Amino acid sequence: MTDPALDAEALRERAVASLITARDRTTLLTSCVDGPDLTAQHSPLMSPLVWDLAHIGNQEEQWLLRAVAGHEAIRPEIDTLYDAFEHPRATRPSLPLLPPEEARRYAADVRGRALDVLEGASFHGTRLTEAGFAFGMIAQHEQQHDETMLITHQLRRGPQALTAPDPEPVPLFTGASEVLVPGGPFTMGTSDEPWALDNERPAHRREVPSFFIDTTPVTNAAYQAFIEDGGYDEPRWWTADGWSHIRRNSVTAPLFWRRDGRQWLRRRFGVTEVVPPDEPVLHVCWYEADAYARWAGRRLPTEAEWEKAARHDPAGDRSMRYPWGDADPGPEHANLGQRHLRPAPAGSYPAGESPLGVRQLIGDVWEWTASDFLPYPGFRAFPYKEYSEVFFGPEYKVLRGGSFAVDQVACRGTFRNWDLPIRRQIFSGFRTARSEAV
Repeated sequence: MTDPALDAEALRERAVASLITARDRTTLLTSCVDGPDLTAQHSPLMSPLVWDLAHIGNQEEQWLLRAVAGHEAIRPEIDTLYDAFEHPRATRPSLPLLPPEEARRYAADVRGRALDVLEGASFHGTRLTEAGFAFGMIAQHEQQHDETMLITHQLRRGPQALTAPDPEPVPLFTGASEVLVPGGPFTMGTSDEPWALDNERPAHRREVPSFFIDTTPVTNAAYQAFIEDGGYDEPRWWTADGWSHIRRNSVTAPLFWRRDGRQWLRRRFGVTEVVPPDEPVLHVCWYEADAYARWAGRRLPTEAEWEKAARHDPAGDRSMRYPWGDADPGPEHANLGQRHLRPAPAGSYPAGESPLGVRQLIGDVWEWTASDFLPYPGFRAFPYKEYSEVFFGPEYKVLRGGSFAVDQVACRGTFRNWDLPIRRQIFSGFRTARSEAV
């Protein structure tokens, strides 16, 4: 029988490590540029970096200090300034935001108090504190904003501010281009992952007919073939809304790409480089992914198909936490945590493949699916409806799998991301599927 005290200590250590990892990354993202770059809005799609910094501290104060510990508010007057639903991103630069140094001090003050709360926390009694959920939620929230800030760094103009080693080179992938996923039921979602968020719950059985799915994400070279074949000029590959969107906005290639003679170049974190042919394509919207799939005679996988390919173990008829099993991700499994500033070549990480041989389902690029963002049967919003519930509906499409910009605490086989089908600044790619011929 497991000692509850040992379980509590392990939870405490995990929570501390997750919070520290997130804060180290936040510090890197907000210290590698000077003050004007922190307060500027680099795109109307994104907040100033200094808003994200103080928002991270404010959310931590509200949930860990006030909701969990019952402390009085430190800065109640700034709550509305950093309420994401009160102020759209495009209007945030006009708010009386905390200056960079004051934002840093505030976030550091909150963190010091939060770690004191964590030191004496009980991991039972309420749903918010059960298994350290609130601490895991805040670590995930900070890592999600770290990814958002990394997107802002990609959008900002100017010299390179961030560096990281490239992924290890691998031989050109020559395995099968697709994998058959047998039909039948599987368990989708989770009811027992302690830090899973509300839209991942509850676990439920889902019937999925047999289908084929790409072994790796679609590469830049494959996507270039779509471009060269006139994919952006042929309306039959596009939905009506997609065709209208690309014509209205003169979209002719993935975001940050430009043609230079016979080759394609891209801008990546302040550096201009030749588009690498064997990397998964990046910065495409749902409409582009869907059009490519139609052009290729295929389709995007549904969300249920994606999760079955990523989690189902046919030998044991069970759903795993990750494609490789239940162990937390290691560097041999996936490209996560901003360890690199680009996707790894297609076919990388054989240790991270699924039992059926599908690779790179976790990390590298967020993968668009065919599905609208909808609640699972039995869904209950927790701890607040603004995380998921207000986004449910056909306006948003589901992305799965995470990207190189995602930390492992905010990425697992059940994790669900969503965005509008026009969004391209996110670290999004895709893989395709097809139904098994009857």
